Amino acid sequence: MIDAHHHIWHQKDLPWLLGPEQPRIFGPYAAIKRDYLIDEYIADIKGTGITKSVYVQANWAPNWFADEVAWVQSVADRHGWPHGIVGYADFTVDDVRPQLEKLNGFPLMRGIRQQFHWHENPLYRFAARPDLPADRAVQKNIAKLADYGWSFDLQVFTSQMTHAAKLARACPDVTFVLQHAGMLEDTSKTGWQDWCAGMRRLAECDNVVTKLSAFGTFIHRNDGTFIHEMIIETEKIFGAKRCMFGSNYPIEKLWTSYADLFDAFQKGAAKLSKSARKSIFNDTAERVYRL
Repeated sequence: MIDAHHHIWHQKDLPWLLGPEQPRIFGPYAAIKRDYLIDEYIADIKGTGITKSVYVQANWAPNWFADEVAWVQSVADRHGWPHGIVGYADFTVDDVRPQLEKLNGFPLMRGIRQQFHWHENPLYRFAARPDLPADRAVQKNIAKLADYGWSFDLQVFTSQMTHAAKLARACPDVTFVLQHAGMLEDTSKTGWQDWCAGMRRLAECDNVVTKLSAFGTFIHRNDGTFIHEMIIETEKIFGAKRCMFGSNYPIEKLWTSYADLFDAFQKGAAKLSKSARKSIFNDTAERVYRL
């Protein structure tokens, strides 16, 4: 089984972990303002059946984007973990290719993430503006990932999904991995309806798959009922062959153990067929990230 989304880090390398604690989507984070290295991650997954993992960029200073990948590659060279790397590049520049070339020599490179999520609530806001996925220059740069065989990890809120679908259609040769099943933060009836509509719009793009991950982000707990609802609804929209499990560890470590998190996901998917569960917990990530 594969964990398609986790982070490891040295605190000194992560500006957002340094200094006084600042408000974050996932709440107080004093417990993870420290080194989280591969040995601890391997200890956390013990007994879960996880056999491979994908590291997703953890927002080092932008000018250190190549250093981040180099460090993770060195960890993998020593420990055998992780098995794939999703790095960072800035697609808002005129030409992203020089950045991609700096990453091309690392064997475990599988994709890039630049977080485009924007929200009316400043606490949830990351990108400079909401319509970056529809920006023609951004689209032109992301299309270049096809030359490297890399995917793009797409992180947007419901209100941005129309723009995100335009991006996916503009880059038909790039596989897009929707982060955290579209980051549902408004669980009101209207919020659910809008999220479902946006997810269906993205699912119409054959080159979009999605991660089942980070479902504790906005509620700050490991909620089995919510996880079940998210898995069932997302699988209904995308199909199991376009869904993959990700732990978002160690962020979720703030409120649960890896074993309890993974157990909640397995129970949440228990009503699906055996083949569907195999896709979600192994095959989709193995295919998309070439593990």
